[in-house]
This record gives sequence, C-alpha cells and structure tokens, in this order.
Amino acid sequence: MSGGLLRSLARSPGSTADNRSFSPAVVAAVWLKGRVVPGYDPAHVRKDCCGAWMQFDAYGDTNSQYGWEVDHQQPVAHGGADNLANLQPLYWRNNRHKADNWPQWTCAVGA
Repeated sequence: MSGGLLRSLARSPGSTADNRSFSPAVVAAVWLKGRVVPGYDPAHVRKDCCGAWMQFDAYGDTNSQYGWEVDHQQPVAHGGADNLANLQPLYWRNNRHKADNWPQWTCAVGA
C-alpha cells in the first residue's frame, strides 16, 4: 500500500493528515468557504457544495441533521494536504459518502 493510503486508512473523518483535530482557527476559516444562504446569518448557517444545510455549532456532530466536517477536497490518500486551499466544509453524510473518491464523487445529501 502507498503511504498516502496507509495514512488515510488510519485517519478519522474530518481530521488532519496526521489524524489530529483541526484548530479552531482552521475550522472557522473553512466555515467561511461554505455557501451563504440569503436570509440566514452566515455566522451560524451555510450550505456545503452539495447544497446540504450546515450549522456552525454542529461541527463534528454526526448525530445532528446539520453536522459538518472539514473535508480534504483532494483526499489525503491521493496526496491532498491540510492547507486551506484544499479544505472545504462538508455535511458529514456527504463527507462519508465522498470518502477517498476523487476527483469523481457524488453527493449523498443535497438541497
């Protein structure tokens, strides 16, 4: 197995390449990349690239219908890095569905 694939298998969803939690500053910066929804406070509510609703306070909460995670657009298993340009907010079910599929993947939950 390649080093990237081994790292990916050992990682928890929504974690850094070396399986650590993202800092609050990174989480906040990634949140700003979510789609703003007219009529809603963007500090609290946004949509992911699939159109799924997310709430800032539900970060990491997979029991919430609005939970979200920091996703590596290019997965770590495919050489993706932890830099902000490669990170996006993604509804947790979409993140699980995406897994390490890249560049072709589909959304589990949309608008």
